[in-house]
Amino acid sequence: MRFDIAKDGSGLVYEIRQIVGVANKLKEYGREVIWENIGDPIHKGEKIPEWMKEVLIEILRDDLSYGYCPTKGVDETREFLADRVNKIGGVQISPEDIIFFNGLGDAIARAYSSIRVDARIIMPEPTYSTHLLAEVLHASFPPNTYRMNPYRDWAPDLRELEQKVRSHKAIVGILVINPDNPTGFVHAPEALKRIVEIAREYDLFLIFDETYINIVYNGKKTVFLSDIIEDVPGISMKGISKEFPWPGSRCGWMEIYNTHKDEKFERYIGTIVNQKMSEVCSTTLPQMAIPKIITHPKYQEYLNDRIRHYERLSNIAYNILKDVPYLIVNRSNGAFYMSVVFNEASLNNKQTLPIDHPEINEYVEKLVSERIEFDKRFVYYLLGSTGICVVPLTSFFTSTPGFRMTLLDRDEDQFEHVVKTLAQKTVDYIESSQ
Repeated sequence: MRFDIAKDGSGLVYEIRQIVGVANKLKEYGREVIWENIGDPIHKGEKIPEWMKEVLIEILRDDLSYGYCPTKGVDETREFLADRVNKIGGVQISPEDIIFFNGLGDAIARAYSSIRVDARIIMPEPTYSTHLLAEVLHASFPPNTYRMNPYRDWAPDLRELEQKVRSHKAIVGILVINPDNPTGFVHAPEALKRIVEIAREYDLFLIFDETYINIVYNGKKTVFLSDIIEDVPGISMKGISKEFPWPGSRCGWMEIYNTHKDEKFERYIGTIVNQKMSEVCSTTLPQMAIPKIITHPKYQEYLNDRIRHYERLSNIAYNILKDVPYLIVNRSNGAFYMSVVFNEASLNNKQTLPIDHPEINEYVEKLVSERIEFDKRFVYYLLGSTGICVVPLTSFFTSTPGFRMTLLDRDEDQFEHVVKTLAQKTVDYIESSQ
């Protein structure tokens, strides 16, 4: 090439998917893999009920489901969603304030690519990789973050957030993921209101990723951004991939709040819409399904049953792991993830796990011979030794070592066995160098 065309930051890795290549290599050697790396309920055994399939079959008989829809999305669906927001009783929106995308990954990419390169969004640490990659690639600089504290149940450090917002004038917005991915933390209403106050005081806008907002358990309560945002500009990101669940639909949307109350924010949203026009529209079929599925008489009980299942798995995992030496464990109360942290100084580059397969052992030894994070080293040995595939926590842009697992297995006995194995292998690994 005439000159280097790759944008800075292209070396960043989406570890949730990256580790699949490593696991598939082990499968070639005959190792059975237990996939705890990615939040796909279908892959982990979730069965879509017949009534939901019948809804989709009926939509398929409608010729309109095969055509383009308006750029912002299906009119009837946007009217339905706007009405749901307005019934909450907070900020009021119209269907024009809702924009559909081909999954929230698409929405996230558009949101950050529409911001000036010298403007930054501050995000939680650890943070979900898709937000991190999109924000860093747009700016070609490391992100600004505020800490989610594992010593306080993963609660955000709001004092640090305000200090950084005050000090870094390039920060124009605050990202909140609620419930949080990767930690499973559910933000309390009072803390969320404080974040809104910070945004108002420093003239910022808000991005709330509310993908899991309807998956909350263990008695926790939270609120929608629309209920507390008042006159602050903001975006709520929502989708159906986890809630229905229908991850293969690639269907998500933005709800835009207070568009016309700030001229700069209004121009920013206009940039997002203009980008959206270049691809005509998002996939029509799943948009048409949203009102029909959500209002189906069997939907809420189906969702409640899944939530109760995640709650049981959350407590199984917490009760097994909380007493394991060397680990800091917080109970997950939302979404379907648990992030576990290693105690400081418990990891080093001498620790190993026995791997009974010579070729797998050689492959893992080659992987760990490179300079890698200590938690990633543990993840590779765990995968080689047991086939359990988790994600190193440092992959979510944090220096805090640990791992993220899912709470998705439909077989509770099997899940308990996996967690017990993980607990024992953690102890074996850390004590291998003592």
